[in-house]
Amino acid sequence: METLEEKIARVVKEDVAVVPYDPRWPEMFEQERLHLLSCLPKDLIKRIEHFGSTAVPGLSAKPIVDILVEVVSLDETKQRIVPILEAQGYDYFWRPSWGNDTPPFYAWFIKRNSDGNRTHHIHMVEAHFVHWNRLLFRDYLIEHPDIAYEYGNLKMSLSGIHQNDRVAYTQAKGVFVRQVTEKAILWKGQPGH
Repeated sequence: METLEEKIARVVKEDVAVVPYDPRWPEMFEQERLHLLSCLPKDLIKRIEHFGSTAVPGLSAKPIVDILVEVVSLDETKQRIVPILEAQGYDYFWRPSWGNDTPPFYAWFIKRNSDGNRTHHIHMVEAHFVHWNRLLFRDYLIEHPDIAYEYGNLKMSLSGIHQNDRVAYTQAKGVFVRQVTEKAILWKGQPGH
């Protein structure tokens, strides 16, 4: 059986491929949203949002739909949701919010298709997590296509440089994401968390 360390080593080395926008991505989100609502405990699930690049029309992205799920309790999520999704073949990680070991931790799942390729990343967090600012980032890119275009070009370039290193790819685009998120917070007039 695969150890946690082996599992992490495997998933971080998977190919980073940025592709042109696919108009099927919103439909893939909706199908997964309905699936999650149908199989998970209703008393634990609140909002389910499509975020990340696949949620921005016209933006190039890794062909993986990012989903942000508000849960009432992460402790309950580990006890009651993780077994359900793992039984369906999802990879599960108790993941730090930043870096290798920086709290707060949250539940993160990878869903794959029959070929073993990633199709969805599901991030489960509580209502107070800073992850919700990612919706502001999404909305800012939708309203500012020039910034979205710049982000798409950056991701295309970085995916070529960090083709088999997902951690380096994510870190390399981090400065851009943080700067745009700060603009988005000011744009919406919302305080940062």
